[in-house]
Amino acid sequence: MISNKEVLDALSVIIDPDLKKDIVSLGFIKNIKIEDDAVSLDIELTTPACPIKSEFQKSAEEILAGLDGIKKVKVNMTSRKVKKSEKNKNGLSNVRNLIAISSSKGGVGKSTIAANIARELSARGFKIGLLDADIFGPSVPTLFNLHHVDIQADKDKNMIPVDLNGLKIMSFGFFLGDSPAILRGPIVSGYIQQLLTGVAWGELDYLIIDMPPGTGDIQLTMTQTVQLSGAVIVTTREALSLVDVAKGIEMFETVKVPMLGVVENMSHFICDNCNKKHYLFGNDRENIITEKYGLETLIELPIKKGITNHLDKPYSDPDIKKLVDKVVMAIGKMAFSANTTPQYEFDDEKLSFIWPDGTRSEVKNIELRADCGCAVCVDEYSGEKLLKVEDLPKDIKPMEITPLGNYALKITWSDGHASGIYPYKQIRKLENIV
Repeated sequence: MISNKEVLDALSVIIDPDLKKDIVSLGFIKNIKIEDDAVSLDIELTTPACPIKSEFQKSAEEILAGLDGIKKVKVNMTSRKVKKSEKNKNGLSNVRNLIAISSSKGGVGKSTIAANIARELSARGFKIGLLDADIFGPSVPTLFNLHHVDIQADKDKNMIPVDLNGLKIMSFGFFLGDSPAILRGPIVSGYIQQLLTGVAWGELDYLIIDMPPGTGDIQLTMTQTVQLSGAVIVTTREALSLVDVAKGIEMFETVKVPMLGVVENMSHFICDNCNKKHYLFGNDRENIITEKYGLETLIELPIKKGITNHLDKPYSDPDIKKLVDKVVMAIGKMAFSANTTPQYEFDDEKLSFIWPDGTRSEVKNIELRADCGCAVCVDEYSGEKLLKVEDLPKDIKPMEITPLGNYALKITWSDGHASGIYPYKQIRKLENIV
């Protein structure tokens, strides 16, 4: 009879494409049972919506069926149980993942992205909720053509979300109708808390939260009221939007919400005649956001018809499917994220680093300060450097350094400059190995 070790050895050829390791060493294989010529086991993934779970299942079944003496194979696909936060109570107590879709300024398509992510996940058969938490400009009722909705309450006086083909939806717009929201800060915070904890969501795999634009009191209230699993920032590459991306990154890092990545919306259009990609806003370099901030660009979404149509009707878009795959993969990678954060220290002349691979390096203060890529130091449209080394104080040095996730450092300098974010990739290009 075949042994557990032989089963594990056989399955170790299956590699997770994101984590770059085999599913055995990652600990995905659980509950192996061998009875005569039958083998059954579980493959426990990091997230229930893993886009390649069917590929894992098919590969495992084919490999096991090819082993000598095995005639029956059963591979169950499961997902890791998420440890519930004590902050997520009441209506959120049975929600496994809370994903914030955010933008630091309005008009970049945040609500459209949030709605499409929720609908695509729901279409894949997962239990999904969509919370429109934009008090002053709720868009979800329009996107889903849900007007004149009568919201009911359950026996515990929790609001019952609208069920649209299995997708549960709640929006402050259901209560506003066509009226504007003229509210003061404390009242807004109260409404936000009610929307977060006073809705009877039931059991959900993911609750997608369409955040209000900005980085103010409302956003802080939300992050203090519940524990978010991760955040996605939506932006365009237009100069004003890119400047505000840094504010969003800093906000989520400050409140300890993991960053999943950035969606660059309305990035470009594809010409009908030449099939060439044309960037309309600012710089035409690809992956400019990753280059500037170190945070992964999940997708560059083109300008196209369709994704802003009424989402209550059947519609499928390959770019949205790709985006959802990227978001889900980013959630899964959080549990296995490699330690790429270096140890560092600084003095009056340099920053010194010890990287996870043991490499030691140094970067001169003045060289790193001169390489700042923020809007003050670099022209957002032309990419031309505005900051000259000769204009910097010779004795410039860091006053404070703040790590941003495992991808960058934020540095406050002695000349008062504090808006720069320095990705580790950028630092390593400047380093001198010691």
